[in-house]
Amino acid sequence: MPMFQPLKRDGLVGFESGGDGQVVDLDTAVKDGLLGGVNGGGVPDEKLDLKTMIKELDLQDIPSVFICPISLEPMQDPVTLCTGQTYERSNIHRWFSLGHLTCPTTMQELWDDAVTPNRTLHHLIYTWFSQKYVLMKKRSEDVQGRAIEVLGTLKKAKGQARVHALSELKQIVVAHLMARKTVVEEGGVSVISSLLGPFTSHAVGSEAVAILVSLDLDSDSKSGLMQPAKVSLIVDMLNDGSNETKVNCVMLIRGLVEEKGFRPELVSSHSLLVGLMRLVKDKRHRYGASPALGLLKPISAHKQVRSLMVRVGAVPQLVDILPSLDPDCLESALFVLDALCSDMEGRVAVKDSANTIPYTVKVLMRVTESCTNYALSILWSVCKLAPEECSPLAVEVGLAAKLLLVIQSGCDPALKQRSAELLKLCSLHYSDTMFISKCKLTRTIQ
Repeated sequence: MPMFQPLKRDGLVGFESGGDGQVVDLDTAVKDGLLGGVNGGGVPDEKLDLKTMIKELDLQDIPSVFICPISLEPMQDPVTLCTGQTYERSNIHRWFSLGHLTCPTTMQELWDDAVTPNRTLHHLIYTWFSQKYVLMKKRSEDVQGRAIEVLGTLKKAKGQARVHALSELKQIVVAHLMARKTVVEEGGVSVISSLLGPFTSHAVGSEAVAILVSLDLDSDSKSGLMQPAKVSLIVDMLNDGSNETKVNCVMLIRGLVEEKGFRPELVSSHSLLVGLMRLVKDKRHRYGASPALGLLKPISAHKQVRSLMVRVGAVPQLVDILPSLDPDCLESALFVLDALCSDMEGRVAVKDSANTIPYTVKVLMRVTESCTNYALSILWSVCKLAPEECSPLAVEVGLAAKLLLVIQSGCDPALKQRSAELLKLCSLHYSDTMFISKCKLTRTIQ
């Protein structure tokens, strides 16, 4: 196929063959596939809105000749300057309104500031996008139809056929938004939810959970999933499934926890907490830590869950992984530890963890203000609980200097007040001279 180069003539854009000098207009270029058009497509009879098509298609691979050099977005109303350069009308008018009398691309001074509608290019852009849009709509309809067919199969399939149907439906809903809407509208949520129960195999359950996580579940759907037998199966898969299944189970439970009718006893489960902590500590698959901590945050609001977390040994595990967490996960972990400190048994467990004080002191003024807030609250809880034991240890690892930094910073006044109170509490165990020496910032700066 010969190479074609843009040719600008009389304000219009064409393409010139590199071989025989033949000039090809843009419409022909698209029909011949030179700009990635849909061969033989033509413009549909139905009048489509170009702006809507551009927005819904959201394409990345768009011919460069369609792109406005100013906004780097597809043009909807292309106009050409006297220099032969083409721009989106609104963009070039904005350029002129700023006092520029030059061509933005070439920086040539304009001898005429009139703009000429580039109807050929507009027709080409409209044709190209409409062909893509019609094709997308056709594929979407095909996908919707196939999703309905698979749902019908799923209602009567058993054994391995059921697994295959679920696997195909999962692939469809993950890849296509319209398929997800279709499954919900066709009552697919209740069909899939009905497959989860005490005798459901993990092969079926894992596919069903993956589909449900992809869908926009309403309150009734979530209420149906809150049955103890269904939650029990999901928790079992959280412990024994693949890493992908584990994350999907966490995300599904998170969606249930956020529902108004949620009952805390559904997550007051030793197995659930053990499974979540395994995900948090898994060094080989770090992507599970964020969703696991994201679920621990809301369920730690319930006293019975906090009590169970202490009993399963979650406190020292959370403390020991603090240095290895990214900022978002670190903030979630500190939130949970702070929540645990709201009960006496939680405070004792946090105090008794060997690394609580050095790791939380290290966090102060080093990540986000929220992290500093949670870390400071944890330190206040343990130092208040056992001042003679914890305050000197905290000062030795640099707490006094860090508290002075917080007080002198531009952070929240309440945070400064808490820092001043903790600093006063720590100072009670030292002479004035000794405590002042502990407040030197050398170690903190290093």
